[in-house]
Amino acid sequence: MQRSAGAGLGLALLSAATFSTSGAFARSLTDAGWSAGAAVAARVGLAAAILALPAVFVLRGRWPALRKNAGVVIAYGLIAVAGCQVCFFNAIQYLPVGVALLLEYSGTILVVGWLWARHGQRPRRLTVVGSAIALVGLVCVLDLIGHAHIHWVGVLWGLGAAIGLAVFFLLSASGGEDLPPVAMASAGMGVGAVALVVTGALGLLPMHATFGTVLFAGQHTSWIVPVIGLSLVAAVISYVSGIGAARLLGPKLASFVGLTEVVFAVLVAWLLLGELPSGIQLVGGVLIVAGVALVRVDELRPATSVVERTPEPAC
Repeated sequence: MQRSAGAGLGLALLSAATFSTSGAFARSLTDAGWSAGAAVAARVGLAAAILALPAVFVLRGRWPALRKNAGVVIAYGLIAVAGCQVCFFNAIQYLPVGVALLLEYSGTILVVGWLWARHGQRPRRLTVVGSAIALVGLVCVLDLIGHAHIHWVGVLWGLGAAIGLAVFFLLSASGGEDLPPVAMASAGMGVGAVALVVTGALGLLPMHATFGTVLFAGQHTSWIVPVIGLSLVAAVISYVSGIGAARLLGPKLASFVGLTEVVFAVLVAWLLLGELPSGIQLVGGVLIVAGVALVRVDELRPATSVVERTPEPAC
């Protein structure tokens, strides 16, 4: 059990670290004229193609598992992959990457609320306290009490991404042991890519891209570099490890560990984009990590901390 939890935490941190690079890669494309829809379509389409061969390999003799979980895979592709990423990529056109990520990860609170409302998993005291501290951290990073200008269109896109992220953790944990993470990630991203292409062809989602040089990490480079980074690092590795983590840890703990992505993202945005957070935003990051730690401690506690004693017979 401890080994599974350790592996789950490792996978969750790997997923968070690789996911954190998506904003930097995407920013270089959107700044060069790519629409959010085109960037997401390139990311998930190429990632689905990369994962197709290993997905076919692990599904040998297990194809009924894909049909059995078709509903989960379709919802995963439409909401957790396509919808979440389109919202996030639109958000970073109005907000710093770190702020957009923190808005997206408010979806962890949605996970707790859904598990309570739908499955009766009422959060215990430490989880409630951890959630509250994490929310305070979000307020600090958004600098809502300061003088930083926040574009509310970007905030709305960020909240849309939060819904998509909550769906990602919930569906990743419910995919079932019979559908390997590689297969679920490949099929889900394939569904998301098809949905994006169809939506773009119908004119419902802007789809335009440029195929020259882009500015990435302060250097002019080919557009292929950020596209490969988005697909291989920020999609293939992050989605497969994220599904595995959610199955080992459950959606609640996996989503809270995923909050560490904002810490990685701040470092990536600082190193690659020169976006250094303010003091109050750094405090917010510390509060988020503290909230994650409390939720983890709560998960390690037994279901009941009070040992019931058999009442002594009356004299």
